[in-house]
Amino acid sequence: MAGFTIMAAVLAATGLALATPASSAQLTEITGFGTNPSNLRMHLYVPDGVGARPPVLVAVHYCTGSGPAFYSGTEFASLADRYKFIVVYPSATRSGACFDVSSPQALRHDGGSDPVGIVSMTRYVQQRYGGDPDRTFVTGASSGAMTTNVLLGDYPDVFKAGSAYMGVPFACFATTDGSSWNSACANGQIVRTPQQWGDLVRAAYPGYSGARPRMQIWHGTEDATLRYPNFQEQIKQWTNVHGLSQTPSLTDTPQAGYTRTRYGGTGGMAPVEAISIQGAGHDLPRAGMAAETIRFFGLNTGPTSTPTVTPTVTPTVTPTVTPTATGPCQVTYTMNTWNTGFTTAISITNSSSAPVSGWRLAFTLPQGQTVTSAWNASVSPSTGQVTATNASYNGSIAPGASVSFGFQATHAGNTAKPASYALNGTTCSAA
Repeated sequence: MAGFTIMAAVLAATGLALATPASSAQLTEITGFGTNPSNLRMHLYVPDGVGARPPVLVAVHYCTGSGPAFYSGTEFASLADRYKFIVVYPSATRSGACFDVSSPQALRHDGGSDPVGIVSMTRYVQQRYGGDPDRTFVTGASSGAMTTNVLLGDYPDVFKAGSAYMGVPFACFATTDGSSWNSACANGQIVRTPQQWGDLVRAAYPGYSGARPRMQIWHGTEDATLRYPNFQEQIKQWTNVHGLSQTPSLTDTPQAGYTRTRYGGTGGMAPVEAISIQGAGHDLPRAGMAAETIRFFGLNTGPTSTPTVTPTVTPTVTPTVTPTATGPCQVTYTMNTWNTGFTTAISITNSSSAPVSGWRLAFTLPQGQTVTSAWNASVSPSTGQVTATNASYNGSIAPGASVSFGFQATHAGNTAKPASYALNGTTCSAA
């Protein structure tokens, strides 16, 4: 089995990806897709040349994110171009842009809230595009990973497998007081037996006796947002749901720092697969991981075409340029604050006529603010004058295009925004 790499980047580097024009497929917003109690938004990516019964992947964003941000900041769309599956990108619309994984309604089959809206999107694609119900999957990061756990528990009849990046078990975030954040769960303080975790899943859809979805679980050992104990709790839950032993059938190291365990089988599509990344924080998926999710789903054996790389990964027809900004840029900085912390979603728009390849956004955090984790970029140092540097998969910004990243931080009462921003040394305007 291939390691954690993506061949599209290799082909682009050798010039082979330039033999065919870039895909004409575009991300499109869909309205009127069905029952949608929490007013989610739906964006859809349908690659050129999909077959009569294409697979369907639902890709769910992190808090402060959006469907378009998850489209541009991950590799799922470029993999869809290669393997010809459709991708659904839901967007949460409540304050903070987190999905509901805590309310009683969200934690039962057809109970209401966000899961109902996401399943409506999924069924819309199955009906409108002939999507294959036997090859319908879900993946997500952070809030999206928690949603992945919830969807697999609520709708085992809809999703055949899931892949959760930095999530928590089904019902771990449950609350009854109307709040949406469960600190005990986030901090890894909720520990249950495999049977208890499994019973929570089974109670979500009483009477269901069909097959249960396979599950792939990813987590970094240094995750400070949804802490590492949640990794093992998810393993306990989904092995119990499948009636499996807690003892792995296989343990290996696919690359340095990665420990992979499989339960109920040793092959690449085992009922439960878990990957622990030594030293990683709240910054998954990293480059190449999406390809491993597609492999786990079995979608890498479908129809392929010569891979084309979208501008958010690497330019397809323009030469590589030096990592300097040659024109104006605009930064949108959106904060969601609470007592002692906040999350920030940042969007960088390239307003110039030249592409940017490799970006560094410098800004000064107000006094008392300290970054604890980041996604889609690395941010250092954690206080004072900081620099956000692109991830390996989102370093290019085409003219007129945007790239998004975010971070979580603590504060000591000061929730002001930075006064200015500079992209590769060029001052940006603030939206």
